[in-house]
Amino acid sequence: MTKIKAFGTQDAASPLALMEIDRRNPNSDDVEIEILYCGVCHSDIHTARNEWKNTLYPSVPGHEIVGRVSAIGKTVSKFKVGDLVGVGCMVDSCGTCPSCSENEEQYCETGFTGTYNGPVFGGENTFGGYSKSIVVKEAFVLSIKHNEKHLASVAPLLCAGITTYSPLKNWGVGPGKKIGVVGLGGLGHMAVKIAHAMGAQVVLFTTSKNKVNDALKLGADEVCISTDEVQIANYINQLDFILNTVAAPHKLDLYLQLLKKDGTMTLVGAPADPHPSIEVFNLIFKRRKLAGSLIGGIAETQEMLDFCAEHQIVSDIEMIDMSYINESYERILKSDVKYRFVIDMKSLS
Repeated sequence: MTKIKAFGTQDAASPLALMEIDRRNPNSDDVEIEILYCGVCHSDIHTARNEWKNTLYPSVPGHEIVGRVSAIGKTVSKFKVGDLVGVGCMVDSCGTCPSCSENEEQYCETGFTGTYNGPVFGGENTFGGYSKSIVVKEAFVLSIKHNEKHLASVAPLLCAGITTYSPLKNWGVGPGKKIGVVGLGGLGHMAVKIAHAMGAQVVLFTTSKNKVNDALKLGADEVCISTDEVQIANYINQLDFILNTVAAPHKLDLYLQLLKKDGTMTLVGAPADPHPSIEVFNLIFKRRKLAGSLIGGIAETQEMLDFCAEHQIVSDIEMIDMSYINESYERILKSDVKYRFVIDMKSLS
């Protein structure tokens, strides 16, 4: 074991602060990574503050990690020292269940191991990217093909990018499809960029009039202020698919009515409290579907990174020092960031 510096919290009520954690020395199939940048995800806040009632303490969040390989185990073949790599939301899974066999480790039936907060169904804690370095199995390390000068802006792709790419791909978003994206935050702004690159006609739904111009610049073809009854009525029965990225409870029926027959709305935002109950007739009368989606498997995450590199897609970020993390959490809760905070890990000292 090696002791390294990290930033985390000992309980739900305490601010994040400097601490020391233990990292294992690399095994034969491990990759050791010097962390250069780490994105700040809303899940980090939910976990640090135990809003999902499953946090293991001490907690060191961070699952949007990019860095440089600093050491490799003797059987590692995909990476060499000096390579630019990424680590997303998972660092292990059972590898043998049907989901893992289908390269969908995020749905591992025994529970994937999160980059922080340990296995889904309980077990030894893991510590995330708010730290100097991390040691990860080769199978869960991703190759970064973007230009190095964009590396900080690549970090959020490891969660926000794959969380939106996977459902857009799974539900066949592309040319000839008119789709909605609900919310223009960390997830929503990536959904707009990726759906646009896939060739779909994109309608962004927001409650904030001051986000209209941003949405159009990011690739939305149309913007609807969802609190405006006249505007929302124009989209009833018009959309093939909706990706709902909002991580706060809200009325889903407002958007379900916008789907065509057989349309699907997929939820990727994960609120701390439940949404209000839906009106079942909004589903029955048009054979509409309400679904959910969780990140993506490792192979699909690599596919997403390559797609984004090819289309020159990165996240819009605000760079911060590690010492600003507690303030950044409060700003995220106020939607006061365009559109993802990324920590410069050189500032962790």
